Amino acid sequence: MRLARKYMSKIAVVILNWNGEKLLEQFLPSVLEYSKNAAIYLADNASTDQSIKFVERNYPSIKIIKNARNGGFAKGYNDALKQIDAPIYCLLNSDVEVTENWLTPIEETFDHDPEVAIIQPKILDYKKRDYFEYAGAAGGFIDQLGYPFCRGRIFQALEKDKGQYNDIREIFWATGASMFIKSDVFKELNGFDEDYFAHQEEVDLCWRAKNHGHKILYVGTSKIYHLGGSTLNNMNPKKTYLNFRNSLYSITKNLPRKKALVIILFRLLLDGVAGLRFVFQGKFQHCFAILKAHLSFYKNFTKIYKKREKSKYMLNYFATKSIVWSHFVYHIKKFNILVKD
Repeated sequence: MRLARKYMSKIAVVILNWNGEKLLEQFLPSVLEYSKNAAIYLADNASTDQSIKFVERNYPSIKIIKNARNGGFAKGYNDALKQIDAPIYCLLNSDVEVTENWLTPIEETFDHDPEVAIIQPKILDYKKRDYFEYAGAAGGFIDQLGYPFCRGRIFQALEKDKGQYNDIREIFWATGASMFIKSDVFKELNGFDEDYFAHQEEVDLCWRAKNHGHKILYVGTSKIYHLGGSTLNNMNPKKTYLNFRNSLYSITKNLPRKKALVIILFRLLLDGVAGLRFVFQGKFQHCFAILKAHLSFYKNFTKIYKKREKSKYMLNYFATKSIVWSHFVYHIKKFNILVKD
């Protein structure tokens, strides 16, 4: 008979860091104060500042994992989590302020429903604390063409938190800013796809989890405050490049072949429209970023296509047909108007 493993802590809170000494100084106190039953790790992506020395000097209880190089979000977590033994990983950005008892609803939800593999809490804006924050808000969804959006955030339109999303419900993807994932599921999925480097690798991971039959939840009774934009802000051309390219990667990998190819054609056309829109707005770097994203996608298409799995592909993956049409033509800015629960 196989004996159940004994863990010191059920949850390992793992903070990925690259030259983030100032952020650690600002945000670690809340993590330490309100995560007393969790093991806390700093996964350092070969920082060249004084991050490690700062943590060693001020927070000796935090375990430090030193990655050999900065492989971005995807490789950084893949390398670090191989060295951590815990039933549940909490991937937490270094620019997050957590709140009292934030872990309790998460643990209770995992315990109550064994089918749940991934959870995210409510993500509020650190600077405008009564508004949802861009990276995750109240849970992630995608439309039929693979464009991601959130409850509480559609493109740049952010909703005010009025308690409208204080629920627990199934979502399509959970934010990488604060993602709780069972360690055995993370290993089953072989972690993040390192070809993404950063941005939307969590969408791909969750999409693969869904294709494997796992459940992903949003737990609105747990909340955190996210500064956001500390690595790349929402309108940085490099982020535009990564988001457009990586979204095409996810479609290629996670949909039935014929459906994926049709959607990719539509996406390339709509991405072109987005590029023209950037030109009219005078944001020429963003237009160039989309062109660069397409060229990278063409270059790496064969490599990405080979990563397609033989698992069952979800056909009911999308929450709405076109978030682009709904938002920019019909001017819908709130999830509850877009999607009727």
